[in-house]
Amino acid sequence: MKEFWFWAEPYDKKAVTTAIESGASAIVVPEEEKAKEIKKLARTTVVSPEGDLKLGEEVVYVRIEGKEDEERAAKYPPQVKVIVETTDWTVIPLENLIAQREELYAVVKDEEQARVALQTLEKGVKGVVLKTSDLNQIKKVGKLFEETQEKLPLVTVKITRILPVGLGDRVCVDTTSLLSRGEGMLVGNSSGGMFLVHAETEENPYVASRPFRVNAGAVHMYIRVPGNKTKYLCELNAGDQVMVYDYTGKGRVVYVGRSKVERRPMLLIEGVFENKKLSCILQNAETIRLTRPDGTPLSVADLKEGDEVLGYIEEAGRHFGMKVDETIIEK
Repeated sequence: MKEFWFWAEPYDKKAVTTAIESGASAIVVPEEEKAKEIKKLARTTVVSPEGDLKLGEEVVYVRIEGKEDEERAAKYPPQVKVIVETTDWTVIPLENLIAQREELYAVVKDEEQARVALQTLEKGVKGVVLKTSDLNQIKKVGKLFEETQEKLPLVTVKITRILPVGLGDRVCVDTTSLLSRGEGMLVGNSSGGMFLVHAETEENPYVASRPFRVNAGAVHMYIRVPGNKTKYLCELNAGDQVMVYDYTGKGRVVYVGRSKVERRPMLLIEGVFENKKLSCILQNAETIRLTRPDGTPLSVADLKEGDEVLGYIEEAGRHFGMKVDETIIEK
């Protein structure tokens, strides 16, 4: 996942606090005394000469003024995180370095520069390091990261089979974020084919909405988590990160606040996209909904063969949640 860092020089307590509150995962502070002050503000990663990440060792800074500097930045060992700053903020050095390094961070001064750095060569930098005292820009860059975590090409799946399968253990995922209509989590019996299960944003005469919740399905199923990885639903614990997607395929990271496993009546749901078969097992209840292509929720109680819902297709094959190239047949 992309990372948002903040450069705290000159040191400004309000700017640092705003950065942390806006989602910055690390604070870069060359002055060691100021690093101690930051540690008093919140639990956060500090990048400094004696910090959590050691500036000058685990993290290096290179000012790009010419080809020689660019070549120097490219030569550091792969495990070293390299922060580069260009004097006139041209994209060409970033393009050259992105092609050579994974752990590349670009110094930016505003939201526009951050957006370009994250999209350069489609791959983008690993992260941006924001240098500014403008509190509004700090908030804008934080919002940018929240909005641009991942984009997947969702597909329209035609339902082919709906079958009650008796009682089973299902996982209800409560997050620390509020989800909106059209958002949900991707789950499936196979990592190669997943359904977008809608968040509980809808009210009905019997149950209030729970917009922080996705009743995600049976314990054995896969769920997408950050870094193009999956987990089994039964593995989720408080504090874990999971991905939430909207109906356009735009994804963001949320945190699990609680994971509830309860025994409930279940439904096997199958569908097809082109020649690819997808399946999932969800709780058999009106409040459990899949997502139509226009983002509206569709209850499993109303689901019929021929209905169209959103899903995601990739080549199946995971080993400990990581994508692998091997022959795997899942039925």
